[in-house]
Amino acid sequence: MRKTYILDTNVLLHDPDSLFSFEDNAIVLPLSVIEELDRIKRRSDEVGRNAREVSRKLDELRVKGRLAEGVGLANGGSVRIEINGSQPDNQPYGIDLNTTDNRILALAYALMNHGQTPVILVTKDLNLRIKADVLGLAAEDFTSDKVDYHQLYSGVTELFLSYEEIDRFYREGYLDYRHGDLHSHQFCILKLDESSSKSALARYSHHRLQKLKHDGKAVYGIKALNKEQKFALDLLLDEDIQVVTLVGKAGTGKTILALAAG
Repeated sequence: MRKTYILDTNVLLHDPDSLFSFEDNAIVLPLSVIEELDRIKRRSDEVGRNAREVSRKLDELRVKGRLAEGVGLANGGSVRIEINGSQPDNQPYGIDLNTTDNRILALAYALMNHGQTPVILVTKDLNLRIKADVLGLAAEDFTSDKVDYHQLYSGVTELFLSYEEIDRFYREGYLDYRHGDLHSHQFCILKLDESSSKSALARYSHHRLQKLKHDGKAVYGIKALNKEQKFALDLLLDEDIQVVTLVGKAGTGKTILALAAG
C-alpha cells in the first residue's frame, strides 16, 4: 500500500537526497518546513549548504509541475508542499500552533484523519516523535543512511593455537604464521581452545603474529581500558600507518584516543 511520509526539516538538512529515499510513496513537506529552510539557508556551514541544496532540488521539481498538487519522481513517488494544518477542525486539541514542530504535527494529524493512505511523520527529533505518539501518529527516524556496524570489517579475529605456539609467542614476542586468510595489520586474539579463558593479543603483518607494541602504555595519561582500545592505540601510535579508521558507538573512547595519540 502506498504511504504518505511527512518530512521534518532536520531530515532534509541531514540528507538533501532524502526526498528521493522513500521509493514510490508520497512525500509531503509542510509549508513551515520550507520557511525554516529559508531561514537556515543563509548560514555558511554544512547545515546552510544542505538547506540551499534542498531548495535547489525543490526548484527543479517546481519546473516539472505544481508542488502544491504534487510532482512525480523518477522512482514512482511524488513530492508536494502542503499548507500547515491550522484549520480548527483539523487541529488536535491542546496544540499551540505558534511553533514549527506543532504545525508539522497538526498537518500530519489532519492528513491522518482525512487522507486515504497511512501517514508517517519522519523526523530525527526524538521529542517530536514522542509528541506524535501521544497524538496517535506513526513516527519514525530517518535511517536509510545508517550503517550496520556488524556488517563492516572489524579488523579483529580469533585464532586457536597449540600450547607450544602460544608459549613461543610469549617467549619470543612473535610467531610466524602462514595459515588462514588474514589481512595486514589485522588483530588476533590467540586462544588455546574455545573454552579457555587464557588469551594473547597480537597484530598480523608480513606472515607474522607480533605482540602489541604499546600494550599497557599510557599516552598523556590515557591508558587503554579494554582490548579494543589497545588495538586502536597500537595503530594510532604506529608512525608507519598514515590513516586509521575507528568505528564504534559514542562513548567508546575513539576521540580521546585519537587526540592522545596526536
